[in-house]
Amino acid sequence: MSDRSLSRRDLFRLGAVAGPAAVAASCGWQGGPLVPKLRAISMFNDWVGEKILLSSTRLAPVYPRSRRTPAHLFPAYSITHPLPQLADPTAWGLEVGGLVRKPMRLTLEMLQALPSVTYTVKHHCVEGWSAIATWTGAPLSSVIAMVEPKPEAKYLRFDTFDSNYFNGWDLKSAMHPQTILAYSFNGGPLGPAHGAPLRVYAPIKLGYKLTKYLTAMTFTAERPGGYWEDQGYPWLGGV
Repeated sequence: MSDRSLSRRDLFRLGAVAGPAAVAASCGWQGGPLVPKLRAISMFNDWVGEKILLSSTRLAPVYPRSRRTPAHLFPAYSITHPLPQLADPTAWGLEVGGLVRKPMRLTLEMLQALPSVTYTVKHHCVEGWSAIATWTGAPLSSVIAMVEPKPEAKYLRFDTFDSNYFNGWDLKSAMHPQTILAYSFNGGPLGPAHGAPLRVYAPIKLGYKLTKYLTAMTFTAERPGGYWEDQGYPWLGGV
């Protein structure tokens, strides 16, 4: 059964988070003197989301698999067209470094050997649609524990092979129990449409924060920007 409608609560959350970005991005409008005010509102929304609303005990709802949106109706998005794909998937590895004590390169097999999380959750897009799917992956918190971030590490930057798409996360969001490095979609291997071989996934974030086609994860002291965030989209991107 497809569930592409948004509840009143969903609409309230999306409006609070994405409103300024939608205005700034629509119709190619450059904003003029109003842009600094919109950015200030967006930064305030980020602060409220991170400091007040975000909690490790607040979990997104899970659904029975019978509620999943048919796979062919789950939209696919990338900057690169056609969809980006690795020429040699066996040569891929996730580089994890920056402000950590134990930088490492993780293969897909290494990630799949870690304890996994599987859930069926609703995906929210900033454009207003939603869809339900099942995701499986390694908790991001497990990888964070392995590399041992230094005290000055406050943020994560995710890089990809999708036309240099990137974005940043705060560590509190990265440590949320529903944040995973996903390698499976609806019980099968993750395909190019959904970010193969590895993507970030968390039902507490809007879709543009759920970075696909991962190549690197870097711990930083300063807040990274992002492909859409640098164009005015809210940095936290919480739901």
